[in-house]
Amino acid sequence: MRRYILITSFLFFNLINAQNDELLRLPANIQPKDRICFAMYTVHENILKLTAQFNPIRNFESFEASLEIKENGKWVKKAETTIIYPGYTAPFRIENWDDTKEYKYRVNHDNKAFYEGIIKKNPINKDTFVMAALTCNSIYPNHGGDISKEDLVKNIKYLNPDLIFFSGDQVYDHSEHYLYWLKFGRDFGEILRNTPSIILPDDHDIGHGNLWGQGGKKADSRRGISGGYYMSPEYIKEVERAQTSHLPDPFDPTPVEQGIGVYYTDLKWGGMSFAILEDRKFKDGLDEMVKQNPDVFPDGGYEAIFDPKVDTRKLDVPTGSLLGDRQLKFLEEWTTDWENAEMKTVLSQTTFAMVDNYTGKYDKEILADFDSNGWPQSGRNRALSVIRKSFSPTVCGDTHLGTLFQNGIDKWNDASYSFATPAIANYWLRWWDPKIPGKNRLKNDPTYTGEYLDGFKNKITVKAAANPTLPEIKEGGFLSTRAAGFGVVKYNKKNRTITFDCWARNVDISNPTTKQYPGWPITISQTDNFKIEKGYQLPTLNISKNNQVVTVKEQFTKEVVSSIRIKGNQYQPKVLHPGNYFIVIGEGNNQKKLQDVEAKLKNKSTFKINL
Repeated sequence: MRRYILITSFLFFNLINAQNDELLRLPANIQPKDRICFAMYTVHENILKLTAQFNPIRNFESFEASLEIKENGKWVKKAETTIIYPGYTAPFRIENWDDTKEYKYRVNHDNKAFYEGIIKKNPINKDTFVMAALTCNSIYPNHGGDISKEDLVKNIKYLNPDLIFFSGDQVYDHSEHYLYWLKFGRDFGEILRNTPSIILPDDHDIGHGNLWGQGGKKADSRRGISGGYYMSPEYIKEVERAQTSHLPDPFDPTPVEQGIGVYYTDLKWGGMSFAILEDRKFKDGLDEMVKQNPDVFPDGGYEAIFDPKVDTRKLDVPTGSLLGDRQLKFLEEWTTDWENAEMKTVLSQTTFAMVDNYTGKYDKEILADFDSNGWPQSGRNRALSVIRKSFSPTVCGDTHLGTLFQNGIDKWNDASYSFATPAIANYWLRWWDPKIPGKNRLKNDPTYTGEYLDGFKNKITVKAAANPTLPEIKEGGFLSTRAAGFGVVKYNKKNRTITFDCWARNVDISNPTTKQYPGWPITISQTDNFKIEKGYQLPTLNISKNNQVVTVKEQFTKEVVSSIRIKGNQYQPKVLHPGNYFIVIGEGNNQKKLQDVEAKLKNKSTFKINL
């Protein structure tokens, strides 16, 4: 009987594997020469970090791998590592990396498998920095994900970006991350092998539909509304190691509960500085909010609200965590670090507002979705009040709906722009289509643009939305009506402008007649990310050197108000409140500090600053 059970289990196991192999197109017996699936890398402050992702190691094959660099026509071993199980990841690290040159690399396994690529030179001298941004890579046939990704790969190759950003949901299977991660690598490895990349795991990657991580606690169910992680910490660690171990070292590596690691950090590359956030890991679950509102949640919990009679302002938890104190501290320190950086951007999984009001089907308007970072409102406002200090936009994904909007905290348009890219494969549809037209929208713009309060009464100004085709959605084999696609962000460092592109699937962006989704492209100024329409002026600064860093602080608390690398040699800072301020001009050992500088409604004073 026991033998029968063993044989049955063996056959069942092989049947499941065969089904997975067929679904994922993973050969049942990968040859040793094909053991390496793909690789990802970053270079930050002259440290190269590269993670090679292996197919399963079989039999008595070695669990060691090496990283080689081509020098004078010969491959030279520069680093060795142990392939980590589970997950078969091989993380490499080389310090004192010369980023002024391009190098060919290869990962070597047993002198049988070789995976080659290029470590690009730092594009710090380019006037325009280009980032490709993608999200939500479902591969299930009924998600439209069985369609080849070759159109995306072809377009991104043509684009030749300086950085590739995947903002989450690279994997939609909730129990077999490794198998589907390999499929992701086979689809996109060709663009990842030669270009630095930032990849952030989101809720689906770690086995959830939605995630309120609440500092890493154990979730009581896969639904997860009470906060925490349902899957084992070993599972979470394997996912995060696979997707993020090539990122720069974390700002503070202290693990959260259950020993789960963290990866929030920054990347400096090409004269840009990117803050990389984990906006799910520290976000509180819904228990406290539900407890405080028993009349709204008589059944003890709900992820969304459809009743327009509910006053969602009362659902805020003022002490509730969104980014958490640790990430807010990181953002504060990152704000004033402008070494080798001309412009900045914050990268996260999802938006700090709710810019969709239909979900799943266009049949019932949704009022509030607690999965969005529009909740908790107090936490959202704390995050945005720090992000805007560095005049940074935010780029993210998650919602499946391509949108560009500007956040507001106290007033409309007083915080950062936010770009959410469309899904790679868009099965779960969302729309932004309010019945009441937005206020103060531009002439001839669609009625869904303009100023709104989102479902949580957060101030937003919508500039564009790539809504799925209405009234009928057709699969069509090309996702053409489902508003799938990808985003591109172009930073003109010389002019200090940012251009957002939003492209559909299965188009040729090299063709000059190809159009983007309606409303795009959109170009903004860097300083639009912290606009002070009616504030107070500090004196105009005439500085002896161009493009210096100017940081404004509260006079007594020394809390940072704003920090920017200016364009040219003249700059007049603005602040929200009257009073006296402390200004720091320059960086490093070459700084000028001004004390007790008065802010006025109209300030005609001029200070000459010699550095």
